[in-house]
Amino acid sequence: MITNYYDLSLGLLFYMDNEDNKIPSGRAKDILSVIINKYIAEGIPIGSKNLSMSDQIDLSPASIRNVMSDLENLGFIASPHTSAGRIPTSKGYRFFIDSLLQLQPVNDREVESIKEKVINKESNSRELAKNISLTLSTITQLAGIVTVPKQNVSRLKELDFIPLSENRILAILVINDSEVENRILQMKRGYTRDELRLTSNYINQNYIGRSFNYIKNDLLKQLKRTKELANSLMNDIVNIAEEVSDESSSDEYILSGENKLLDFDKPSNIKELKSLFDAFNEKQEILHLLDKSMTTSNIQIFIGEESGYKMFNNCSLITSPYTTEDGAIGVLGVIGPTRIAYQKVIPIVDITAKILNQSLKS
Repeated sequence: MITNYYDLSLGLLFYMDNEDNKIPSGRAKDILSVIINKYIAEGIPIGSKNLSMSDQIDLSPASIRNVMSDLENLGFIASPHTSAGRIPTSKGYRFFIDSLLQLQPVNDREVESIKEKVINKESNSRELAKNISLTLSTITQLAGIVTVPKQNVSRLKELDFIPLSENRILAILVINDSEVENRILQMKRGYTRDELRLTSNYINQNYIGRSFNYIKNDLLKQLKRTKELANSLMNDIVNIAEEVSDESSSDEYILSGENKLLDFDKPSNIKELKSLFDAFNEKQEILHLLDKSMTTSNIQIFIGEESGYKMFNNCSLITSPYTTEDGAIGVLGVIGPTRIAYQKVIPIVDITAKILNQSLKS
């Protein structure tokens, strides 16, 4: 069992915090910092011989091994296999971020790139989210993620339909005051222009200012009451309204650059990557994490198992919330391996959120 101790040759190595946790100090803290920085840069387990050649550590390999053994016993580093090298754990990264990290300012070129995508925003929030997500991915070389801001209530202002080929319909929606959304709906049969015109006229005359859930539920009630219309236009209206309301009320995020995650992992981790990509498709786990990020006004960082989801055990999610002019809240951020360059990535996420906040409120 490791206790707080002061080594005559190495100095104070560990101390107890207010919650009786052993925290690295002095040389132990220096060694942990070098291990993490080297692992982030090189991606291979770090051994005592490697550390002994560092300018930041003036100790023999034997002394370094002793300290590394203590750090491993405390859960800050771990051995991935029989190699003498060690890699940081989620606990090690957390201590590094909270106590050792020195953030690097975002360079002017990257700031201008972010401003260009944010200030030249589209009226459609999805287009803006796509631009920001792609920009974050391009700058960080990680997967960029942005949620479409959630309105308290999405209300219909106007609806129009255009028939497409193969039983598809283009639905053009004006929501709330001015937000325009285009949705392609796959229907069970084809519709003529006249049928779609009658449908949009009926909805626009009866449901302007109503939420999409109200529209769908009210149409379903009418369909049950009006049995003689069950095989006529009312049935078609319900089918179309249900498609539109399901699409419009669903939670959504925009993800860009997920293929960049392949650059970090070896073939042995393909199974874990597949689970992560499945999570991208299923959405619920990621949406749950992003919802947590809305409860704070600051940067939020989930490292490995801190997320609570097994598929994220080797990943980090760095997010920041942003607020639109009408008070809707969204989240932007990046997803990458736990060994990402936190000192560079955190400021990029932070400044993107600040620029977006200022732009949306101006």
